[in-house]
This record gives sequence, structure tokens and C-alpha cells, in this order.
Amino acid sequence: MEIPSKYYISDYKFPIDAYFVFGLSVDCVIFGYHEGEIKVLLVQRDVEPFKGHWALIGDLVEPEQNLRDAANNVLEKLTGLKNIYMKQFFTFGSVDRHPIGRVVTVGYFSLVNSIDYNPIASSWAKSAQWFNITDLPELAFDHHNILQKGIETLKNEVRHKPTGFELLPPKFTLLELQLLYEALLGYKFDKSNFRKKILEMNILKPLNEVKENVSHRPAKLFQFDEKSYRALEKEGFSFQL
Repeated sequence: MEIPSKYYISDYKFPIDAYFVFGLSVDCVIFGYHEGEIKVLLVQRDVEPFKGHWALIGDLVEPEQNLRDAANNVLEKLTGLKNIYMKQFFTFGSVDRHPIGRVVTVGYFSLVNSIDYNPIASSWAKSAQWFNITDLPELAFDHHNILQKGIETLKNEVRHKPTGFELLPPKFTLLELQLLYEALLGYKFDKSNFRKKILEMNILKPLNEVKENVSHRPAKLFQFDEKSYRALEKEGFSFQL
């Protein structure tokens, strides 16, 4: 590729052409929640490099693609999943992160109820599977580092925003809510303190219903009151656990 001379700047260390030759990719960290476990969706590579290794869902960005389209397209291409909201969270640019050449990757993350999504591997992915984040296989490339940054981002997100409520059924108990946040954040809450704090936020709507088909004393059901939360947010309310 020839770069017109008007774009040359004298203090560049290398010829200007060298700054336009490395690749760009996207990697998707899809977290799932089910029955008290936080999982991540991985695919098994059926191509070199790292053939046979498990990896995050990712690929190179096509020259005419924007980043968000690339993330959505690679997710659908490798797993069949689509229409999942994803948020860009970090860029990884170590010089030697890819064995073929320099590739900068942009990380996206999402949080879904894994029971609602049944990934089916396709393209160069041999298989697709949910793994508990505490019991992971060896990952290709620098995907362990990307995943750890994704976990850090997830914990920060759910600690300061009511993101986790979408993983619960529309009607839930306070215990179910506590177990969800314990799984998301990785530590145990004191039961009475958690209930006191969450109820004082005034973002839950108590229902005149109890949990059915349980062997113990049925617990009261609640709903997340998004309307109240949005109103409180405008007044400066900050969700924090």
C-alpha cells in the first residue's frame, strides 16, 4: 500500500506503511447464569493456531465492518446466537498476543440467562459449551486475560447497576436475589443485612403472592420496579451493593 507523501510525518520511527498493516479482531465474553452458577460460553477451535483449544467467541474484523456488527456477526457465525445485547469493555493490544502477526482485539461482554440460549457450533468452531467460571479449561491466545478482565467488568457492573435482575424470573424471592448477587460477585452476604439494604432502596415491588411448590415455608415474592428505579436515578440515586 502506498501512502501519499502528504501523510508522512518526519518524527515517525518507522515508514508510514508499517502503521497500517496489523489486524483488528473482536472477542465476546458471554456470561450466563443458571441455578446459582456463573458460566461463560466458549468454543472449541477446529483450526490453527490453537486447534483443539477452547477460546472466547471471536474473529478478525472484516475491512468494511464496524466493531459492533463484527461482534454480533461472529457470535451468530460461531454459535448461532443472535440479538444479544453486548457492551464494549476493553481493548487488548499486546504486540505478541497472536502467533501469526500483530492483532489488536476489542472485548465485548454480555450477561444472559444461559437456560434461554442453546449455542450450536458452526464455521470453524468444533463445539460450543457453557463452562463454570471457577472450572475452566486452558484457553487459546491471551483469552484467559480477556476473560479475567471481563469478570472484573461484570462485578463492577452488577455492583453499581441493577443489571442482575434480568437474570431472574419476573417474580422472585429475596433469597433468590441474594443467591444471584452472591454468584455474580463471588462472596456471601449476611442475610439480614442484604435484605435490609435492598429493601431500603425502594426498587422492589412486594407482591401479595408466595413461592409455590416448595417443601419449606413459602417465601414472599417481589418484582423489580424499573419505573421507580428510573425515577430515583434521575434524582441522583446510586444502586450499590
